[in-house]
Amino acid sequence: MSQLQSLRGMVDLLPVQTRRWQAVEAVARTHFRCAGIEEIRTPLLEVTDLFARGIGEGTDVVGKEMYSFRDRGDRSCTLRPEGTASVVRSVVQHGLLSQGSQKLWYCGPMFRYERPQAGRQRQFHQIGVEWLGVGSARSDAEVIALAWDLLRDLGVSGLELQINSLGTIDDRQRYRAELVAWLQARADRLDPDSQQRLTTNPLRILDSKNPATQQLLAEAPTLLDALSEESSQRFQAVQAYLAQMEIPFRLNTRLVRGLDYYGHTAFEITSDQLGAQATVCGGGRYDGLVQQLGGPATPAVGWALGMERLLLVLEAAAAADPEGAAACLAATRAPDVYLVNRGEQAEAVALVLARQLRAAGVCIELDGSGSAFGKQFKRADRCGARWAAVIGDEEAAEARFLLKPLHNKGEERCLAMADWQMVIDILACDESDITTATQFDQQ
Repeated sequence: MSQLQSLRGMVDLLPVQTRRWQAVEAVARTHFRCAGIEEIRTPLLEVTDLFARGIGEGTDVVGKEMYSFRDRGDRSCTLRPEGTASVVRSVVQHGLLSQGSQKLWYCGPMFRYERPQAGRQRQFHQIGVEWLGVGSARSDAEVIALAWDLLRDLGVSGLELQINSLGTIDDRQRYRAELVAWLQARADRLDPDSQQRLTTNPLRILDSKNPATQQLLAEAPTLLDALSEESSQRFQAVQAYLAQMEIPFRLNTRLVRGLDYYGHTAFEITSDQLGAQATVCGGGRYDGLVQQLGGPATPAVGWALGMERLLLVLEAAAAADPEGAAACLAATRAPDVYLVNRGEQAEAVALVLARQLRAAGVCIELDGSGSAFGKQFKRADRCGARWAAVIGDEEAAEARFLLKPLHNKGEERCLAMADWQMVIDILACDESDITTATQFDQQ
């Protein structure tokens, strides 16, 4: 019988990746809590019309990449390809906007049928932030700062913030007409995909990865030149706020993002940690989406970062700086105590002791091999535990255990089973000594 494999583009998260994943989420949760942002969880499966209306039927996501099917009720359903439309649908459906502006974040899997590659899978994961009911230029800068600070604290280096303004609908329509006329005069120099987009979604040509098209676009008119005075002033205000917070940025007049609902500020944050500039976070303002999905006219802004790409960046950062924040993020926490035990009676008593200490918050590694004490002690040394608790049948018969220091200074103690809580005090003193010694060394 052949061995079963996961579907192409659907990747298992093994314990070592999951550990780093959880560490990223923990840092993100801290940032979001400090910013007053609450978590929202939406279904993986939505009606297809949500994304057709929200993302745009002319986009590659809707036209080529969605996992859609008809269910037993003959409804067209889609595995969500992104998070924003689902969050907006939920906010509108449950009337959350009647309670005031909503500052929300989400984390979870998304699905797009595209060619798998490093950092990009068919089931991929995002952490995203959506602020609904805020329309100021300052809120744009605040949301960008949140993403910038999160990536910096995670240990991502070589960050670059690229920003652009997509203006209002009128600005884009005016620019679209100018761009189409300019491109039609040079259509024979466009790649096939861009030639097709010329009649469906010409602004997406600006995001083409084709080198020849990119070279041609260097001479094309820019959207910034087509902005109204009001849109231009708004974008200048965003830049001023970023400068005041000392967040460096670069204007990228060809940055349009891949989804139709964006307007005004659009941005991407890249890192050179992988050798070339790789986008790790992107977003912008989408003031028309809430109304487009059946809600009241509501300003909104948000971003999403791709976890798979971010994890690759963090792995590179950890390799480049073994003492840096990214390396510490992925480090395995050593157990506080390694419980060495051998003998039928000892193993039963060790199980009780391990349970008591774990309930008190002590990290315990219980050796279950039954091998010789020498081999168990070697494993205790390798795992990095600070202490070993030792129980043999003799100790079990006398209702006691030995607590031996492993890698740090300390004295061996013999404790009664009834006095197991003393282990917590000993560990606390040990931690205090380590902290004090570290602070002394730093001075």
